[in-house]
Amino acid sequence: MERNLLVIGATGQTGGHTARLLLERGHRVRTLVRKRNDAAAQLAALGAEIVEGDVHDLHSLDKATTGIDALYFTYPIHPGLMDATANVAQAAEDNGVRAIVNMSQKSARRESASNAARQHWVAERLLDRSPVDVTHLRPTFFAEWLVTMWDGSGELRLPFADGRHAPIAASDQARVIAAILEDPAPHAGKVYPLYGPVELDHHEIAARMAHTLGRPVTYVPVQLDEFRHTLERRGLSPHKVQHLVAVAVDYRDGIFAGSNDLVRTIGGEEPLGVEAFVEENRAFYETHTA
Repeated sequence: MERNLLVIGATGQTGGHTARLLLERGHRVRTLVRKRNDAAAQLAALGAEIVEGDVHDLHSLDKATTGIDALYFTYPIHPGLMDATANVAQAAEDNGVRAIVNMSQKSARRESASNAARQHWVAERLLDRSPVDVTHLRPTFFAEWLVTMWDGSGELRLPFADGRHAPIAASDQARVIAAILEDPAPHAGKVYPLYGPVELDHHEIAARMAHTLGRPVTYVPVQLDEFRHTLERRGLSPHKVQHLVAVAVDYRDGIFAGSNDLVRTIGGEEPLGVEAFVEENRAFYETHTA
């Protein structure tokens, strides 16, 4: 059945995949974007309706949510999550949106040392008080981390000790998001931890990357201070640095570990493993070599 669906954050990782997938399936897709950049133009060319606005502007959210059946909400690791969540919840209620799929975090919990993760936990509770049906997604570390933190040297200098997780690609999360938006009722009130297919430590991840790329890739465990300095040199905001350093400790403590079959049972396909993800991004790795 064709539905009217809103994707907030459609120029980001999960949002972009979700919007394209919903368009392919014949739905009417509206996207809320802060500006009409190249990514927005590509979605418009595929048939998406582009609404310029901001989740911190309730009036633009009213415009974006009018006539919408269900929406996907994701917010970057920036200050302002609480205001954005409250605005989305209010606009959804005022305009008759029946379901929200909320992108949270695996580390979202009351006692988290990460300001962002703790705020996500509170944001979940805020949305739970809304009359709109809500599904929360808590993915482990994205497979895209293997692109974001790649410096071309062949070394993964990360502070994760011998912790483990099952990397999950944004495209696999999009299949889960799309399926819930298409039929929200069975998922109302649920909190779904999402994982890739195989739990690995970073030595094993590096070995699989090396096998796929045909070049050496090595995991080098580092201390938190070096990791913090690396993030600061990359120009990340203090808010994001604080979050990533705190969740590195969570990672060591097993918060991001685990596995399940939700991507397959809800999204309908087996998720990508590390090898398949690296193969999909081979052009990036081949052009980013120190």
